[in-house]
This record gives sequence, C-alpha cells and structure tokens, in this order.
Amino acid sequence: MVPKDFHPPVSHPMYFIRKGLFNKISLYSSQLSGRLLDFGCGAKPYKDLFTGVSEYIGLDYASEGHSHADENIDVFYDGKTIPFPDNSFDSVFSSEVFEHVFSLQEILPEISRIIKPGGKLLVTCPFAWEEHEIPVDYARYTRFALQDMLEKNGFIVRITDKNGHFVMALHQLFIVYLNYSWIDKVWGLSRIPLFKKIVRQVLVPLLNYAFLLFEPIWPKSDKMYLNTIILAEKK
Repeated sequence: MVPKDFHPPVSHPMYFIRKGLFNKISLYSSQLSGRLLDFGCGAKPYKDLFTGVSEYIGLDYASEGHSHADENIDVFYDGKTIPFPDNSFDSVFSSEVFEHVFSLQEILPEISRIIKPGGKLLVTCPFAWEEHEIPVDYARYTRFALQDMLEKNGFIVRITDKNGHFVMALHQLFIVYLNYSWIDKVWGLSRIPLFKKIVRQVLVPLLNYAFLLFEPIWPKSDKMYLNTIILAEKK
C-alpha cells in the first residue's frame, strides 16, 4: 500500500503534487518489468505500484538533506559509482531525486551502464517547487534538458508528460507557503496550537476543495507545472 503522504486525501497540504505524481507513476509503472532498481529510493513509497517486476532493489546516498534512519534502503552508494555490474537491471525508477544529484551528468552514465539494452527508465522531477532537503537541492530541469541528457547517455525518450498546469502549480505553491511558512511568520499567533490546527485542518482543506470546484473553468496552460515525467528506453 502506498503511504498516505504519497497518496493523500484532498485535505493534505501537498495534495495536488503528491496525488498527481501517484497518478502518473501508476499510469506508467506497468511499463517496467524484471529486476528493478529504485534510484534514490528513500522509504520506497511507490514500491507497491510496480506489480510487474520480479525484484525491487532500493539504492540511496547518505546525504545530509534528511535522515535515512527509518527508510527501507537495500544498498547505499558513494554518490559516484553504482555498486552493480553492467546490465544488472531490466528497469530503473527514480522519483524526485535528480534535483538532489549535484553532478547529474556524471551519474547518468552509471544509470545507463547498469540497465540492460532495451530496459526502461521512469523518472519524475520537480519543475515548479520550493527548495527542499536543504542544502542538497541543486537544480530544476526543464523537460528539454532531461531529454537531452538522457539521449546523450544512450536512452531513447519514449514518453514525456507533465503533472499539473499553471494555475494548479500556483495554488499548490500557495498552500505549501500557507501551511509550512506563513504560519511561522504570523507574529504571536504561530505560538497558539489552535491557530495552527485551524489553518491545517480547516483552511487548507477548504481551499483545496474550492480549487477542485473551480479548476475546470480556468483556462489551462502547461508552460508552468509541478513535475516532469519521462519514460525512456536504453538503446
């Protein structure tokens, strides 16, 4: 079962980005099969979506961005060399990780090396999002940059998709600001537990439901969005 924080209810402050990612990963997870490596796995929140794989191995790096104490990591690597032989995996999945890799151009050859020819790579990356896991938050990649880097490392990009649209991104960013930043900036009131409870359990859900009600009438533009999703195949 996917944890609630990664398959959230509408009341969750990160509902739109997390629900959107859940839907996109669910949509493309069936494309991955065989032995799968979850690159930057953390707690492996999406593991149960990959029902067609024979083995699911989680790889991560012991960075200072957050604690890995309670995460389900099978193998740690040094940030440079993935400790598996060539052509070890049929599939690789990596969600919201590439922005935390300082020299992504140096890691992509390693990811390509351990995937078998014809193997699939499913990647999600944030596009419009706040700094997170500070200080190891290094980049926001456009879909064109991701496509170019993947193609230069032996991949054919089969699908490029987006999570969210312009107005949704603005709303989601505002909710995150309201829930995680604004409360702490309100002098005096931030110390009152009831105030925090009202914002997080009443105001945030109310705004999310209101957005869902009026979202269909907004003109759509995907020039700003929340996440890029790419499905690629190794040549």
